[in-house]
Amino acid sequence: MGFKAGDHVVYPTHGVGTVQGIETMHAAGYALQVIVVTFDENRMTLRVPVGKAASSGLRMLASTEAMQEALDTLKGRARIKRTMWSRRAQEYEAKINSGDPVAIAEVVRDLHRNAGQPDQSFSERQIYEQALDRLATEVAAIDRNDKVAATEKILQHLKSGTG
Repeated sequence: MGFKAGDHVVYPTHGVGTVQGIETMHAAGYALQVIVVTFDENRMTLRVPVGKAASSGLRMLASTEAMQEALDTLKGRARIKRTMWSRRAQEYEAKINSGDPVAIAEVVRDLHRNAGQPDQSFSERQIYEQALDRLATEVAAIDRNDKVAATEKILQHLKSGTG
């Protein structure tokens, strides 16, 4: 994987970041090459060892085709399992943290029906917003747009599926 400064990348548990470059860190007599990724939204810098980039899930932005598949997922019917909320919440969190746009789109789709409804729990709304935010950030980076426009695009796909 040839990451270079300026590339937008996705780290599964943090979303879209920007590669600042590759540095060599020295610790305990060893030299370690790390990819330096910054996440502007939460003012965080992550250093991922070059050798661990793939296993950590660090990846380039999704291809246009892969993102289209995720957006098409939004048009499908919500699949809500009849299990306890705590179990579903864990599954949703795992999908969001997988970094897979299609899995994240499934969470957005499944929780969207209740967005803003009085019967929606606080944690349900939080997970929905986290998934929507994560998906919108990647859509915005791919479209070279802002997150507001990307969120609007996602909501349009959701409406076109349920309408």
